Amino acid sequence: MITDAEVLLAGPRGRRLCLELVMEMSSEIRSAAFWLAHDLDPGKGTSRVMLTATADGIDDPLPTPSMTDFVTVVGSLDVARVDGELLDRALAQAVNTSRPWQEPDGGDVLAGLPEVRNALAPVARRLVALPSTQWWAQGRQIEQWAIDWRSPDDRAPLGRNPAQLLSTWARAARVEEVRAEKERPRDPGAFWSGTWWSIPDGALQSVGRIPLGLDLIEDSFGWEHATTIPLRGVGRTYEIRGEDDWVSLCRAYPLEVTASRRHDWFRCTGRDGAWVIPDWEKVAQQWDAVHLTALAYLGSANRALQVDVDTATVIAGWNPDTTIWLTDSAQEWVGPRRQWRRPTYQDPWDRVDA
Repeated sequence: MITDAEVLLAGPRGRRLCLELVMEMSSEIRSAAFWLAHDLDPGKGTSRVMLTATADGIDDPLPTPSMTDFVTVVGSLDVARVDGELLDRALAQAVNTSRPWQEPDGGDVLAGLPEVRNALAPVARRLVALPSTQWWAQGRQIEQWAIDWRSPDDRAPLGRNPAQLLSTWARAARVEEVRAEKERPRDPGAFWSGTWWSIPDGALQSVGRIPLGLDLIEDSFGWEHATTIPLRGVGRTYEIRGEDDWVSLCRAYPLEVTASRRHDWFRCTGRDGAWVIPDWEKVAQQWDAVHLTALAYLGSANRALQVDVDTATVIAGWNPDTTIWLTDSAQEWVGPRRQWRRPTYQDPWDRVDA
């Protein structure tokens, strides 16, 4: 049976979490990881350029840390006493660096190297045993929060009529697939991008932890204002606790998205072939909500997950410990809406109405 530590190391986001954690704990590791990742980044010299300057106008050679020394130092760290704030920062950075629409960055490449992965294995084993990480495997809580990124002056209610939303989504997804098959190049390496997420756009979502949930956002727009809305949901919830649960959902309700996802998911995973995601309109006929645990996200997101011999799928654009509501089973609950803000994207969130 695969262990939780092995789940972490199997996923790009889980490995990145471990790497970010050891970087938080050691300035030596952070410096070495920066330069090693720079050399490994697919965009080195093109989309990612290092600019240096010295007082005498003569560039000094860039640092070239030893990979052997790096993995030795990483393997020697003890994360048993790591505090929750540091761990949450590492988790947020692992989510923030997710790029399901393009090649993994240098940090992901570094964390995926066999020697680095082996060095991170003791870190992963200690990490999943901490009391502060046990919530990663927990299912959906009854009481959660929806997040509204609009102005706090906008008192709009939660979105309603999910059946219509999912019907519109499913129709648009099929239209896009047909159009993409006709108009987009079949070469997966062609410079082309389109829809890359695997969840229904516009569906009501909720998270189980605030303010942490405000930071666990893939492809965030750097929002500096947020309103959290207490929400209580009942009904049938499909729990995605690992890759097998997601694959089973795709097998039961497959929706082909090969042409519309081909280029983005090839860059993300390196796989060229047929792709599917769940047909969420059909999923809603059996389930009221689908919840992705944090552990399942860390172990499975950004990976090509095999559905059958010729078909695979990707979890993309879906944040950890997030529930997608497919029916009217979730309602705004007792308790005030809370407003949050942060001065800049790098700062922590603070309650405005505290």
